[in-house]
Amino acid sequence: MVDITAEVNSVVKKSDLQSGTCHLYVPHTTAAVTVNESADAFVAEDILEHLRSLVPADAHYKHREGNSDAHIKASLIGPDVTVPIQDGHLALGTWQGVFFCEFDGPRQRQVWVTLIKET
Repeated sequence: MVDITAEVNSVVKKSDLQSGTCHLYVPHTTAAVTVNESADAFVAEDILEHLRSLVPADAHYKHREGNSDAHIKASLIGPDVTVPIQDGHLALGTWQGVFFCEFDGPRQRQVWVTLIKET
């Protein structure tokens, strides 16, 4: 799990958008994006540890590429999140950050950012 909050806030700041929403989408089947606690790195470690426990890499899967666990983990976390924008930055809670989750890498990945102006 990689904290991408600063990068996303940088995109928002460059846009000059003061109020609206930021939609983040990961166009990959073995990666995801989520919002969770960023103040304590152990939270991300705990999430990953328990995902590995719930969906072990060495289970008997039918998918031939050998990365079924990554597909399942990505489905559990999800490919997108929407975060409000207030005063020109992401309106996250005190302890929240935006995380890109890589379950089958390292690989070259993208996070698509769509900014929507409040009307």
